[in-house]
Amino acid sequence: MAKHTHSYTIREVSEAMQTVDAVYADAAATVATLLYDSRRLIYTAQGLFFALLGRRDGHRYLDDVYALGVRNYVVMAGRTDTSRFPDANFIVVEDTLRALQELASYHRSRFDYPVIGITGSNGKTIVKEWLMQLLSPEHRIVRSPKSYNSQIGVALSLWQMDASYDLAIIEAGVSEPGEMEPLRTMIRPDMAILTTVGPAHDDGFRSREAKIKEKLQLFSGTAKAVYSPNDTAGIPVPSEGVHITWGSSDATLTVVGHAATAGNRCTIHAKHKGVDVAIDIPFTDAAARANAVCCWAVLLAMGYGQEVIRARMAMLQPVEMRLQMKKGINNCTIIDDSYSNDLASLHIALDFLKQQHRHPIRTLILSDLPGVAEGEVQVYDDLFKLLSDSSINRLITVGPVLGEFKGAPNGIIRESFADTDALLASLPKLDFHDETILLKGARRHAFERVSAALMAKVHDTVLAINLSAVEHNLNQYRSLLPKQVKLMAMVKAFSYGSGDFEIASLLQFNRVDYLAVAYADEGTELRKAGIWMPIMVMNPQPASFEALLEHRLEPEIYSFAILEELINTLVSKNISGYPIHIKVDTGMHRLGFAMADLMQLVQRLGDAPEVKVKSVFSHLAAAGDAQHDAFTVGQLTAFLGFTDRLVGALQYPVLRHIANSAAIQRWPQAHLDMVRLGIGLYGIGAGSGNALQLQQTGTLKTVVTQLHSIPGGDSVGYGRHGRVTKDSRIATVNIGYADGYDRRFGNGVGYMLVNGQRAPTIGDICMDMTMLDVSSIDAKTGDEVIVFDDIEEQAAAIGTIPYELLTGISQRVKRVYYYEM
Repeated sequence: MAKHTHSYTIREVSEAMQTVDAVYADAAATVATLLYDSRRLIYTAQGLFFALLGRRDGHRYLDDVYALGVRNYVVMAGRTDTSRFPDANFIVVEDTLRALQELASYHRSRFDYPVIGITGSNGKTIVKEWLMQLLSPEHRIVRSPKSYNSQIGVALSLWQMDASYDLAIIEAGVSEPGEMEPLRTMIRPDMAILTTVGPAHDDGFRSREAKIKEKLQLFSGTAKAVYSPNDTAGIPVPSEGVHITWGSSDATLTVVGHAATAGNRCTIHAKHKGVDVAIDIPFTDAAARANAVCCWAVLLAMGYGQEVIRARMAMLQPVEMRLQMKKGINNCTIIDDSYSNDLASLHIALDFLKQQHRHPIRTLILSDLPGVAEGEVQVYDDLFKLLSDSSINRLITVGPVLGEFKGAPNGIIRESFADTDALLASLPKLDFHDETILLKGARRHAFERVSAALMAKVHDTVLAINLSAVEHNLNQYRSLLPKQVKLMAMVKAFSYGSGDFEIASLLQFNRVDYLAVAYADEGTELRKAGIWMPIMVMNPQPASFEALLEHRLEPEIYSFAILEELINTLVSKNISGYPIHIKVDTGMHRLGFAMADLMQLVQRLGDAPEVKVKSVFSHLAAAGDAQHDAFTVGQLTAFLGFTDRLVGALQYPVLRHIANSAAIQRWPQAHLDMVRLGIGLYGIGAGSGNALQLQQTGTLKTVVTQLHSIPGGDSVGYGRHGRVTKDSRIATVNIGYADGYDRRFGNGVGYMLVNGQRAPTIGDICMDMTMLDVSSIDAKTGDEVIVFDDIEEQAAAIGTIPYELLTGISQRVKRVYYYEM
């Protein structure tokens, strides 16, 4: 969703689109906000909801959106009975996505200040954010929030444009043929930039050249084109304007070398118009150097002098493109987005905060907006309108400008501080406890100090969980399912070691149909943390029935004994129709009713109004292994026979599910009414030939604690099992078997990544520490160490499976969650 300070009448909106029909309940209604996701609604009174098609059909959620106050809609012809919504305005179109883009294009046409378009495979967002830093002294810049560069994201980015800005910087990303032309039509850039081109999205094109040609469409009609000939593969850049090139020997800006300097800085040497020039940047990696040179070329294209460029390049700041969620003091959760602050990114961060239900209080710690002066009342008016429509209970502001704006939106408790030092001095009095705290601060306010003060203190080993990757994997599996098939996500065993509430909250937000846990206490904790969606308990015990009923958890019933225990409990409490899930043993031989139990089960269920079967399911033993396909067919056949008779006898709808992660991919005939997604959600593939583009969700990290130089022939660790044959350098790192790093990885069986290079273990794994041979690696104390690189490869090295490694990571290892934007 997006909002700007201007508005249109609903008739003006209709005229900006290829409208098929329009139905007005209030033709004078105004539109200021674009909405497309029923879970993310804000400014509903002036909102315009686009019912988009995709993984979910937006038309299915019109009732929900209407109930929340939205009265303006763009829908597709033939999909909605508009008479059901008598107070609403409807614009009917052939294609709602195209209509959104047409409106964005119309809005962009109303402003004549320059627009810069950026495309490429790598570095688009970094270049955009660095240009924001470099150009902000002279310009008021509107830019794409975070990485909003898709067919929808570009439209929302352009909608932010208004007369208070004098420059726009918009990202454009493509993943398949035909996507750039709609983006170019919306953006109509005066200058186009191509960042570096790499393998990202290669699989969506017939060749790398085809992908480059698609990206270069953005340059058509531009007055200025900035790119490196090294990235264009000899394809002509379709701009009739001025070409400013960088990188190659015949470029406008020819890079001739670089040299690292003190303090993680780098000097880049180049030639421009025959003159030797140089910049100094506070980064040394190759990607940063390429992005910096690209920005250098853009500044030259805009007429900046070399002295100004050099001075500003030296001050470049890192770009943090992810929200981090961490465990805080006094049972708080900290959402750290403390490196940038503007209305667009604040909107995104508040939306993420709204998804969190673990704590009863949501707190925002907010700094002054950078580049906005005291007299610019409209921006801060918009800020307070945004906060009034958010879910926060407590607002803490930092900075003199916000301090001038007294009061707070209705129902929000507010406290103000002149600067960050004043806030830090008052932290004990603020009494944070049982809160979700969002930190949103401009870089100059140094909110990283606030983050450090609010974080719970733990040792240096962490498991970093990428919530964006979890969401990506979920959508990869969803793409294989027919729309009517439901999805149950497995969050048992602490979500395979990844966390409980944080993963469950993300799945609930993404409208998974069911969660599954192993034991009732896992489900109880989720309920206490605000998870309200259906939860199946796979191993219920009679002793847990009280908690199960109290928290409306739905038990798996796998035997007559457990069924009778539950029925007796329900009778004693005068409860009827309680939801249960019947487990059938079709060959796994672990839990479940046998095939021969069918008639007795039908009779008992028919005599027990206390329970109602929500689903019947079984477990495939080897769905991912082709050599057992005949066995899988037998399991599926037996299951279908059993369920046909059971459901027929019950005479009411019952969900059937048997497909696990592997079967979702390999056995579409097993999708039935619902599937169960387990290890695949966490980025572990289902055997060879996995066609899905899964992302590993967890990165187990530690640090180098100490380095030792030891002579050849000496030993390392307990029992002197680690031996070196030559003079060696040994690193001790902060992880051991008490943290879940298996002892079988000792003595060179396992390895970790130190500065991107494999360092084998040496000696036995200790309880709290491990030793690595870093003789060939430039390592120093404090360096980050990646414990598991290829987790499937490392599991195989000790004769186990990734499940064991993931679930074995100790609870004492801090989980840090982040969401890439």
